[in-house]
Amino acid sequence: MDVCDNPEFLTNLHQLTSLSPRSGPASLALGLSPASQPLLDRLKLHGQATAITRTEGRAAELLKLHWHAGETLLVVGAVGAVTRLIAPLLQGKDRDPAVLVLDPGGHWVIPLLGGHHGGAEQRARELAAELQGSAVLTGACASEGRLALDAFGEAWGWRRSGSIESWRLLMQHQVSNVKVTVHQSQGLSAWQTLHSRIEPVAAETPPDLWIGSEQRNGCSWHPASLWLGVGCERGTSLNLVERAIREALEEAGLALEAVAGLASIDRKADEAALQVLTETRRWPFRTYDAASLQDVSVPSPSDVVLREMGTASVAEASALLAAGRGGKLRLTKRIVHARAKGPEGDEKGAVTVAIAEAVEPFAPQRGELHLIGSGPGDPALLSGDARTALARCTVWVGYGLYLDLLEPLREVHQLRLEGQLTREWDRCAEALSLAQQGAKVALISSGDSGIYGMAGLALDLWLQQPEQNRPAFQVHPGISALQLAAARAGAPLMHDFCTVSLSDRLTPWSVIERRLNAAAAGDFVVALYNPRSQDRDWQLGRARELLLKHRQLQTPVLLARQLGRAEEDLRITTLGALDPETVDMLTLVLIGNSSTKECDGRLITPRGYPGAQLQ
Repeated sequence: MDVCDNPEFLTNLHQLTSLSPRSGPASLALGLSPASQPLLDRLKLHGQATAITRTEGRAAELLKLHWHAGETLLVVGAVGAVTRLIAPLLQGKDRDPAVLVLDPGGHWVIPLLGGHHGGAEQRARELAAELQGSAVLTGACASEGRLALDAFGEAWGWRRSGSIESWRLLMQHQVSNVKVTVHQSQGLSAWQTLHSRIEPVAAETPPDLWIGSEQRNGCSWHPASLWLGVGCERGTSLNLVERAIREALEEAGLALEAVAGLASIDRKADEAALQVLTETRRWPFRTYDAASLQDVSVPSPSDVVLREMGTASVAEASALLAAGRGGKLRLTKRIVHARAKGPEGDEKGAVTVAIAEAVEPFAPQRGELHLIGSGPGDPALLSGDARTALARCTVWVGYGLYLDLLEPLREVHQLRLEGQLTREWDRCAEALSLAQQGAKVALISSGDSGIYGMAGLALDLWLQQPEQNRPAFQVHPGISALQLAAARAGAPLMHDFCTVSLSDRLTPWSVIERRLNAAAAGDFVVALYNPRSQDRDWQLGRARELLLKHRQLQTPVLLARQLGRAEEDLRITTLGALDPETVDMLTLVLIGNSSTKECDGRLITPRGYPGAQLQ
């Protein structure tokens, strides 16, 4: 049976394209031989995508069917064979899909077409991380360690404008190893530190690259910073609304790609044309009541609007409210009336448009916040899921030590933002803010981010946001110190266990002591996190006292320091001999239960399997 005709196979396929910036329902994975089937089984396809093994004579037909700009085609087979298949289909950078070639073993991922414009190089990095293979990147930027100026903005949530020719000339200019001048008026500018050949200039000096809301000649990236305030007569036609917005942007010299969303009075929340427009463009649609709008100072209030709507301004006031604190009008209201005949047919109604610019971009529908557990420190212990997320993100936020441990994995286009050890809330807020601006952000904890890590705080902040302000949110598991310590020691966690943090910075000591008593009475194997620091030098001793009320002096204890790092040190002692002075914050203390044994330097807690005996 051909795999196309096997619904069970299609149902069991996993998601592959959901994480890609270029993913879409028409993406295709195509195998050129039966040997590709195991890899196709591993690939993750989503939604309406179909995975297809080779049917004799149909490969060229299937590629032609899916040959559209903005799509991604994955082909499992030989590079030469794929080259011959796609050669007759090539139309140009702005019309071809991204094409990636994989060997049947999944060892190599080669972006053959659309490396920058189609996002194929970035998809190759992510796919290679997922498959634990290697991305074969032969483009000049990748091989020379330069920032791909024609592609990097996608991961920041920005949109690009400019002709293919202008971008080609910019990339040729970059290859010549001279400085590229940039004028940026919107979005985080810290990316400029990623390359020494980037030179910021004032707007008066025409730069090689513009980053902002203005519509410029040449190459531009546009953060989503413009809010369209719109008022209209009931039943106004969609084509009139679209024309009014287009003309308003042209009049103000602003780019459509820089639009963050649309705003109006709440009475227009059900206006059909506005609903269709915002859904089609994937723009947030914010509405405000008349009282809120009336409180906004505007340059063009109207008594007529006041009598009709209960506020003297709809377009200007709603644009300013949506733009938020510090927002400024870039275009005062303009009124556009219907015309009987136009290029897009008859128009109906009247539209008022004003444009305001926010201080910060806003595109949560493009942004992603990934909570990543880096494991104990050795990149070899990083989960495949975490590697894929790291490869995807353009910003890494975390405590400097954790970022240092992952530094070998960071690419030239990825920015690291360091925070202080005790400023967890600030790091979470910064990461969430960047994701709301449209960036793909990794918020990194050591171990597992959901075990004494950043996941809880980040999720709490995310849940406090209105639903329309939430970027995508995903927690990626990591190996906790508890797991690695147990693996190093043998098998001490074979029965029930618990973890307790001895840090009373966030939890009252009375609560911690109650938990320790319960763990001791319940005969759990106990892992103590944050056991002792310079400012908290007595808690471990007190914990030892509590446990000794229920444990023997000879109960085995593992002291695991700097797990997964070059300085790793493992020592086995007993609860009676445990000296708190030998323990610090970099140590995990693992205390056995009443049945835990030490034998030949290994710890084991028997599970009680039938027929098993512990000597």
